[in-house]
Amino acid sequence: MSDTSPEGSPASAESPAAAGSPDFDDMTRDIAEVPAVEVLVTVAVNLMSAAAVKLGLTEDGDKYKDLDEARKLVHALAGLLDASATEISSFHAAPLRDGLKSLQLAFREASVVPDEPGQGPGEKYTGPVYG
Repeated sequence: MSDTSPEGSPASAESPAAAGSPDFDDMTRDIAEVPAVEVLVTVAVNLMSAAAVKLGLTEDGDKYKDLDEARKLVHALAGLLDASATEISSFHAAPLRDGLKSLQLAFREASVVPDEPGQGPGEKYTGPVYG
């Protein structure tokens, strides 16, 4: 029997945790301690940030601008907020809804051919967004 893997590198008897990789049990325990509302808000903020980048609202502006990608992110954010509306308090939901509306308005402004009212990203969930 050989001491090398099929790729030719030496086989290691160390577990991934011993090699410096995070231990799955520790990660699971950490996730288990996070309240659901915190997970939902974190995901929403990540979607908002990614959408802002794809809308060209960062310092780099047009470098990462991609309205097709932005549309998908804004739509997903709207769906998440709609689905979780009864699960998170208005303390958390209100600023997220404000951020969503700002992204929807930025999308409408950035579009060369604006969507009809009610047809923009996420408007299936929020209704038409006007400035």
